[in-house]
This record gives sequence, structure tokens and C-alpha cells, in this order.
Amino acid sequence: MESIDNNQIMALLGSDLYHCWIELNHRIQRCYDTDRLWNKGYRDWVYEYKYRRGGKTLCTFYLKDKTIGCQIVFGLKEREKFELERADYSKEMQDIYDLSTTYHDGKWMLISIENDTLFDDILKLLRIKRRPNVV
Repeated sequence: MESIDNNQIMALLGSDLYHCWIELNHRIQRCYDTDRLWNKGYRDWVYEYKYRRGGKTLCTFYLKDKTIGCQIVFGLKEREKFELERADYSKEMQDIYDLSTTYHDGKWMLISIENDTLFDDILKLLRIKRRPNVV
């Protein structure tokens, strides 16, 4: 799938959420050198946007009408590291982690982005998955 332009994203998300989308992606791209791939969304999501490097997914964003979901999947070692650092995360992120389903291949967290309050927590979660290229 070809890249989606900013006008399409703004029309889908609305102005306020669009600015959150731009800011969070800017922060991730500033820290990580990854491939970024657009795909058709899964189920009722319109678009999927993946950050990948070396065949491994760092995180995946899902977009639909006025909604952004950020999916991060933790394997066993990543879950253990989160548990050691648990107190460093907001209560909201701890609840998201606790309520996320654990499958045989990992804990699948889908974080709803409504504003910028979880950005720092999301970036800390990504550091558990992969050390940033730039700090």
C-alpha cells in the first residue's frame, strides 16, 4: 500500500488527534531508525502503520474515524523487564498492561491515544523492546 498523505490522516482523525499523531510519530522517528509501512487496516481499522527493523515490529498504529490505537507486543523477557520497572509507569499504563491479553507469543497491548498524556509511557515501553538509535 502506498503512503497515506497528511490530508487523508487529518480528515480521518480530526485536527486535535491529528496533532497528537504527528507529535508521537515525530518522537518515535527521532529515537528509532526503522522502516515505516502503511497497510490496509485490520478488521474495522482503516489504516495500519508499522515501525519495523530487521524483520521485527517495534510497534503498530491503527487508525480509524477519530481514533488511534498503538499496539505493542511484549515477549516474556520484555514482560519481566516491565514488571521490574512497573512503578515508573502511570496508573493508566499499568492498567492497560494488566488488562491486556497474554497469548502464547506475548502480551498484546492496544493503547488508545486520545491526547499526549501517555506519550512518555509509550516511549518507555518502546525502549524495553529496542534500545533507541538516538537518545
